[in-house]
Amino acid sequence: MTLKAIAALGACAAALTVAPGGPGARAQEHRELGAHEHGVGHLDIGIDGSQIAMDLHVPGMDIVGFEHAPGTDAEREQLAAALATLDSPLTLFVLPEDAGCTVIEARAELETGAHHDHDDDAHDEGDAHDDEGGHTEFDVEYLLTCADIKAADRMEFAYFDAFPGAQALQIQLATNTGAMQAKVTRDRPSLPLGGRL
Repeated sequence: MTLKAIAALGACAAALTVAPGGPGARAQEHRELGAHEHGVGHLDIGIDGSQIAMDLHVPGMDIVGFEHAPGTDAEREQLAAALATLDSPLTLFVLPEDAGCTVIEARAELETGAHHDHDDDAHDEGDAHDDEGGHTEFDVEYLLTCADIKAADRMEFAYFDAFPGAQALQIQLATNTGAMQAKVTRDRPSLPLGGRL
C-alpha cells in the first residue's frame, strides 16, 4: 500500500479515537486482543483526494466457514477461491459506475495465529470453536483511484452476497471533511457517502 494510503487510514483511526475509552479506542482494543465476533468484520475506509484506501479484517469463519489453517484439499480450495474473490474489491464494494474507480492495489491473506484470548461477550454461547488450532482472520487491503470521486456518493456491499457467513461490517470512515462510524448489514448493505467527499 502506498504511504499516502497508509496515512489516510492512520488519519481515520486518529479521528475516530478522540478520547481514551471512546468508541474508536474500543475498536482498537478489540483488534489488539485478537477477539472477534463471528459474522462481524471491520472495515476502515480512508478517502483522500481521488484515492480510497480500505483495510478489512474479518474472522475466517465468516469467509470460508472454518477457523483454522486449511488442512484438507477441500479447505485449501475454499481458501484459494475466497482469496480470488477478495482480490476483486470493486465486485464486493460497489461504487457508482460514474465515479470511474479502478484498483491500484489489492492484497488479501489469511492470518493464522496461535490460540488467542477471547472476549467472552464477543462469541455467542452456541459458537463452537476448534481452540486447538487457534483462530484465523482475513486481512485485506485495497487502494482505489476514482476519476470523479464526488460521484462516489454511496457504496453497496455485494460482499454479503459473496460470503454467506458475513452478517455485518463495522465501518470507520475518514475523509478530508471529517470522520464517522457506521454499520452495514446483510439486511442494510449500503453506505451513503454523499456530502462526505
